[in-house]
Amino acid sequence: MPHRVVVLALDGLLPFELGIAQRIFGRSLGAEPRNKGRKLYEVVTCSVRPPGPVHTDADFTITVEHGPEALATADTVVVPASYELGPVHTEGRLTEELAAAFALVRPGTRMVSICTGSYVLAAAGYLDGRPATTHWSSAEHFQRLFPNVRVDPDVLFIDDGDVLTSAGVAAGIDLCLHIVRRDHGAAVANEIARRTVVPPHRDGGQAQYIHRPVPEPRFATTTGARSWALGHLDRPILLRDMARQEAMSVRTFTRRFREEVGVSPGQWLAQQRVERARQLLESTDLSIDQVARDAGFGTATSLRQHLQAALGVPPTVYRRTFRTTADQRH
Repeated sequence: MPHRVVVLALDGLLPFELGIAQRIFGRSLGAEPRNKGRKLYEVVTCSVRPPGPVHTDADFTITVEHGPEALATADTVVVPASYELGPVHTEGRLTEELAAAFALVRPGTRMVSICTGSYVLAAAGYLDGRPATTHWSSAEHFQRLFPNVRVDPDVLFIDDGDVLTSAGVAAGIDLCLHIVRRDHGAAVANEIARRTVVPPHRDGGQAQYIHRPVPEPRFATTTGARSWALGHLDRPILLRDMARQEAMSVRTFTRRFREEVGVSPGQWLAQQRVERARQLLESTDLSIDQVARDAGFGTATSLRQHLQAALGVPPTVYRRTFRTTADQRH
């Protein structure tokens, strides 16, 4: 049976964020021969009340066909943001309706929030003692309201195993793609990203959106250098090589890169090489040495160190875990 995702629609919800789960999970199809074309997720939307209208922050309402009992059937619960959270936002406590609804959630269910939906998870106790994120503009208030949560306002999302939180709005897309990648591998997630016309993995964190507006078109950017680097990951890439692509000095390029991406060029390159290695480990039978060369790490030892630091596992374990998971799904 497809993995069941239940989206909790609360009054005051943002329609864009409500639709993210359906767009990402609802369009995820199997890519392997045994499940090619089959839906990997079933997406259901529910309310804390019996089926009926739910108000949005726009000039229309939506009709939800499932009540809170749907939460009892969920493998994953997604809570999008709402502008009408009441005591959840002001006092850090659930309303009676919300408390009754969350009482139906089975132990072990994966819990996910988009943007300020994190307030609901925190008020329900899911984030106590855990790392979490939310929209950067709410981070300080969120931390004061929930001092037991380890808030990181700089990242796009946080995966803490069975509880995952995202930053504002479009970061919900990043998180849902990450979940698909975690569940079914990079190939499936990348295909969904292509169909949605979004990058399969966004660079940097929220910092790039907090401090500066989007650069005006008249300003030089580092986009060309990043595109060039992605096409040459299997080769040594020096900072001056990337700066040369934009006809900038190394100092100017480094400053502009960090402003646009949120991390240094070296950190970005390491992230892209880890992502390339993951794709090769999942989708090919290349040796670990060859994966290391094709991803630009040079040696298996370097690949092992970077993968261990980024994912917590060495390449052989990552490959075995992914393929075992794929086999179990069949």
